Amino acid sequence: MKVVIIGNGIAGITTARHLRKLNSELEILVISGESEYFYSRPALMYIFMGHMKFEHTKAYEDWFWEKNRIDLKQAWVKSIDFQEKQLNCADGSVVSYDKLVLATGSKTATYDWPGQELQGVQGLIGLQDLDLLEKNVQGVKKAVIIGGGLIGVELAEMLHSRGIDVEILVRENRFWGSVLPPQEGKLIERHLHDHGVRVQSNTELSEIIGEGGKVIGIRTTSGEIKDCELVCIATGVRPNVDFLKGSTLEIERGILVDEFLKTNVEDVFAAGDCMEFRKPIEGRGKFEQMWHSGRMMGEHLAQTVLGSDKAYAPGVWYNAAKFFDVEYQAYGRLSNEPVSSFYWEHPKAKICLRMEHKDQRLVAMHAFGMRLRHQVADGWIRDEKSLEYCLSHFKDLVFDPEFHRDHSRAIALEFRRQFGVEVKLEKKSWKRILNAFAS
Repeated sequence: MKVVIIGNGIAGITTARHLRKLNSELEILVISGESEYFYSRPALMYIFMGHMKFEHTKAYEDWFWEKNRIDLKQAWVKSIDFQEKQLNCADGSVVSYDKLVLATGSKTATYDWPGQELQGVQGLIGLQDLDLLEKNVQGVKKAVIIGGGLIGVELAEMLHSRGIDVEILVRENRFWGSVLPPQEGKLIERHLHDHGVRVQSNTELSEIIGEGGKVIGIRTTSGEIKDCELVCIATGVRPNVDFLKGSTLEIERGILVDEFLKTNVEDVFAAGDCMEFRKPIEGRGKFEQMWHSGRMMGEHLAQTVLGSDKAYAPGVWYNAAKFFDVEYQAYGRLSNEPVSSFYWEHPKAKICLRMEHKDQRLVAMHAFGMRLRHQVADGWIRDEKSLEYCLSHFKDLVFDPEFHRDHSRAIALEFRRQFGVEVKLEKKSWKRILNAFAS
């Protein structure tokens, strides 16, 4: 049996690796036009800032693929004949398959702004975008980033490292307002400001102004004009599925899949940024456009391709990122306007914790500036632990580096102030922590 995988990102490559682990006889082919070898997309910013080289971002040695008999083809697929089970590549070659995995990733979301085709306008998704950015930053003194979120922060840090003046425009009344509650959004705005990056809220892009085919500024919907030589688009991503539209494959925004990651076409599956759940898993969204979700989908999909009838069940939703030097972790789907929640913020440092609850039972949490132990946080939400229990055993949750200040007492005092409940702080228990890992 021949399995062809389109896309060599984390979802596609994880699928290939686990297919080989499960079956030594399969013929496996990975096709990607972006790069010959799999690399870490989250590491693109570190290449730009000079902290890493491209070869450092490759998770496996170049000989890994031949040793594991995973064939690689660098090409763009322009269309698929699902009836004949054939891929038509831009280089004129035709590839047949028995089973097909679509892991085509995503692309920068744009909204038909006038001037978006100008030189100096771009997003940041893959390797080609990084190469383009290296060209576009030449001679640039000022850049405007449209949209916040994680890509916007990455771009801000990257450009700031080159001495470029950076301003971020967000349409909400705070940074990443579609995800973060007001206090956290303002905390990150202050942090960005401390690093020399301005955030202008309640502002939307109307058009990009050009001269001689190049960017010279932007105009907002309020009529304000801002001079700049570079416009970076960070308004989110869209599934990379345009070449599949008009086929028999069912697509809305992304490729529609069921709980097994199967499409409506027999022997065709989808995973990663390009797919969209017909029915979202409880506690999660229709899209899961995150690195670790792609990894989990790939591992699961390898079993599905080989005949498993087990539904994809990733567990508690999770995300992690970094805002310059402030780390961020989230567990469960936290509302951006939480009604029932406990919030603590350090009076001086960029550190905070929020726990959303239902009837005093933990349903979601996130933290800035402190590291949380994944298995403990995941287990507390799955087991619906009470807030009192969570704060009593807070030392089990945190694994900040040695000599970092312990905030458990300050957090417990704030909990007493908000809820009138005295919390007895328990000592860290490695037995409880190891039990969380075991479960």
